[in-house]
Amino acid sequence: MVIQSLSRINELARKEKQFALTPEEKAEQQHLRQSYLSEIRGSMEKIVVSTTVMDPLGNDVTPNKVKALQDRYHIS
Repeated sequence: MVIQSLSRINELARKEKQFALTPEEKAEQQHLRQSYLSEIRGSMEKIVVSTTVMDPLGNDVTPNKVKALQDRYHIS
């Protein structure tokens, strides 16, 4: 889904450089961009939530904001 969305986003961007987009195409472009950004943000949140930061001595120094997210998702 993300790859097809990205392909269509790029296709519309190329077209926009040469010609004006129709209102429908412009709306589609905005919708696809918002959906794509939501996917990326969700992926990044999953990565951050599953991350633990350790100092050189082996102590857990994961930031409190990340720990709060991990608690919200019941990850430790």
